[in-house]
Amino acid sequence: MIFYFSGTGNSLFAARQIAEAQNEQLVSIAEELQKEGSVLEYEFGGNDLLGFVFPVYAWALPEIVLDFISRIKIRGKPYIFSVSTCGDDEGNTTRILQKELNRKGLSVDSAFTVIMPNNYIIGFDVDEKELESEKLENAKKKLDSINSAVSKRQKGVFDIIPGRFSGIKSGIINPLFNRFGRSTKPFYATDECTRCKICEKICPVHTIKVKEKPVWGKQCTQCLACIHRCPVRAIQYGKMTVKKGRYVHPDTR
Repeated sequence: MIFYFSGTGNSLFAARQIAEAQNEQLVSIAEELQKEGSVLEYEFGGNDLLGFVFPVYAWALPEIVLDFISRIKIRGKPYIFSVSTCGDDEGNTTRILQKELNRKGLSVDSAFTVIMPNNYIIGFDVDEKELESEKLENAKKKLDSINSAVSKRQKGVFDIIPGRFSGIKSGIINPLFNRFGRSTKPFYATDECTRCKICEKICPVHTIKVKEKPVWGKQCTQCLACIHRCPVRAIQYGKMTVKKGRYVHPDTR
């Protein structure tokens, strides 16, 4: 079973590649969190796979993934692995995941980082097309390597990219991001909005409601799917995204 969370499709692509190669069920974390009850139970056999595939947000796990982990109850002892996708490095993301799983009596057997095109256009612009293509090609090769390790149930493989100053990034910047950087107030839609409701349908936390134009509630993961996947580029985040490019994984379009 492969649990995934994805905004613009990078992690979804990675999760699909693994699920297809391993003949495993692909499960959306966002959809699982819509289920009633405080506990989400899953049962596994001794040689079964339990994978977590997700993007890195400000050098840590997205809050929605942490919320999911806090609710799960795993029966059995599956082989557990994780795949984090990011534009550059993951900081201490895997260490944080390991800590959260340890609270559940679980442990990551192997972990991997896959570099993907950047999509956090609130802070940066999208990658140049040449770099984007290079990252996508390298990601396919990395996923082949991951599938090989997972198929063999290899343990102790931590092919991750913490990067420099990982403690500062994950320990200081990430909490600031979660406290101040996830506000929905700067979101707005321009007059180009056609009220197609794509943003409302794809929002993982269902915070967008389209009336005359999209209206955002208070909850937000900052996945930016609404911005990137708007077909007419009508959605902006203050002035920070107006002149920036847009990115959606080619297989998500």
